[in-house]
Amino acid sequence: MVGFKPTDVPPTATVKFVGAGTAACIADLVTFPLDTAKVRLQIQGESKLAVAAKSAQYKGVFGTIATMVRLEGPKSLYSGLVAGLQRQMSFASVRIGLYDSVKQFYTKGSEHAGIGSRLLAGCTTGAMAVAVAQPTDVVKVRFQAQARAEGGRRYQGTLDAYKTIAKEEGIRGLWKDNLPCHFTSAFGAGFCTTIIASPVDVVKTRYMNSAPGQYGSAMNCALTMLRQEGPLAFYKGFTPSFLRLGSWNVVMFVTYEQLKRAMMAARGSREAPF
Repeated sequence: MVGFKPTDVPPTATVKFVGAGTAACIADLVTFPLDTAKVRLQIQGESKLAVAAKSAQYKGVFGTIATMVRLEGPKSLYSGLVAGLQRQMSFASVRIGLYDSVKQFYTKGSEHAGIGSRLLAGCTTGAMAVAVAQPTDVVKVRFQAQARAEGGRRYQGTLDAYKTIAKEEGIRGLWKDNLPCHFTSAFGAGFCTTIIASPVDVVKTRYMNSAPGQYGSAMNCALTMLRQEGPLAFYKGFTPSFLRLGSWNVVMFVTYEQLKRAMMAARGSREAPF
């Protein structure tokens, strides 16, 4: 197999932290069009105009991508990429890169960690990651949701989005979500996870993208969707979500392992005597 061979020295916390963030960014670069297609499908039908329309603007994952390219250009598939990379660098670095360190903290250095310590470490790093990365997630979704073909854009750039949201909606606008949404959509992997987490992910996207006062809470957003669009609305964007989940995890963890080995090999070569 092509790649760096494992080293005898275990990777340091810094290597894990930087490696996880970098690998997540690479995975995001590969799968970002699927994520954008997912967001467009999830918010479709939200406005009264779209609900009243006879036919949907987007149909299926590849139809959505093709429609976006035709109407808005290929660059639209990567709208919000800057915020997306900021999110991955902050979220994955904490959630994955610090997991082993936090686990060792709870086990007081013991090599044998029980299921309780693992769950506690996972919840701790997950909560820390959400707290740090939440503003980047809100901005990413806002950019992915805005269609260039509709006319004026909500934000002129990533920095402008942070400033505008904070100015118009307050600092809380950058943390527009609730922890249960994140934890529910973050647990597990694969097809079953997509089935379980899809309704929460759709509500999260709608709520993050909503104008001030549109929804009273995430629960109000869910009830409004159910009343106006029916239960199937909770599974909009299911296919791109499933495709992105699988491909993102493959790219991320393969890259993560290679980056850890490369960084440790580089460190070893610097420290090796001549």
